[in-house]
This record gives sequence, C-alpha cells and structure tokens, in this order.
Amino acid sequence: MSKKILILTGDGGESYETWFAVHRFQEAGYETHVAAPSKRRLNLVMHDFEPGWDTYREAPGYAMDSDLTFADVTVGDYDAVVCIGGRAPEYLRNDPRVVALLREFDAQEKWIFSICHGVQLVAAAGLLKGRKVTCYEHCRIEAETAGGTFVGTEAVRDGRLVSSPTWREHPAFYREVFACLQEPVAAQAV
Repeated sequence: MSKKILILTGDGGESYETWFAVHRFQEAGYETHVAAPSKRRLNLVMHDFEPGWDTYREAPGYAMDSDLTFADVTVGDYDAVVCIGGRAPEYLRNDPRVVALLREFDAQEKWIFSICHGVQLVAAAGLLKGRKVTCYEHCRIEAETAGGTFVGTEAVRDGRLVSSPTWREHPAFYREVFACLQEPVAAQAV
C-alpha cells in the first residue's frame, strides 16, 4: 500500500510551508496530494517577520497547482493530513467540507499535523478541547477558546495531533511528524 499525505491549503496559503511539506514528504517516499476548494493554480503567499513590524508582512509566493478538491478527498486513502498556515485557514475554516474532513481524520485515528495558522482549521473542527497545542502566537487565543492548552514550544504532540508555530520551526516540527509516522500502528493509539 502506498503511503499518502493530504495537504490542505488554498489561496493565501503560506508558500514555503506548502512547498516544504510537499518536498519533505516526497523525499521520504510519500505520495502527496494538495487539496483546495477547487482544482487549479493556487496563489500562495510568503509571510516574513521584519524588525519594527507588529505582525508579519506578506508578499506573493511561489504558486502551486492543487491536485484535487476537498469534495474529491477519500480520508481512508491517506496516512495523515497537514493543515498549512498563512491566510488560507481564515476562510477555509468556514468550509464545511474541510471541517468534515478533519473530523473524519480524527474519527479514523489518523495523524493531523498543523502548522502556524493551520490550527484555525483544527479549532473549527472542534478537535482542540483538552489538547496541548502550539501555533502562531496570534492564533493562541483562538486555540485556547476552542479548548486547547497553548504550549510555547517549537513542536507539540498530543495524541495524533502535532502542531508547530511557523515555518521557522520546520526542523522540530518535521522531526516530530516523521517520528509519529514511523511508529507501529498499535503504539499510535496511546
């Protein structure tokens, strides 16, 4: 059986986080599929942190074609889902297909990986209650309002949920992600 990872994003998704995920999983032998509201070229963005700015700044990033729509996804085909950050989660969290997909990943006891603003999708799906999580600092209130406990660290694993603040923490995030994916199935239930 082929190993597959689903990546959720859309216009305004963080370009580096998206491309890094695709390449990192492919490098490790996983087939990746990028799902978006529609199957087309996505307008991704780059978020960076500048001295003197109160928040991140945004610039156009590398574009990427989505492989399928949210409606085309069969959760059982995937080992895990990655919720990409950027501005995309701001509107994707209102898409009932995204919420249903994440709830189904959770119900099937599959991995959910969230980076940066991706936590907004996990929160919208109601999957943070009683869980430890980290995210971009300006999403902290949303994570806590959804019942999560914010932990200020580079990566947090709570059950089958792994989260990280931004692309700056990719090394810690992906170390945890791949440690999870390499666990025997019986150990994953813990």
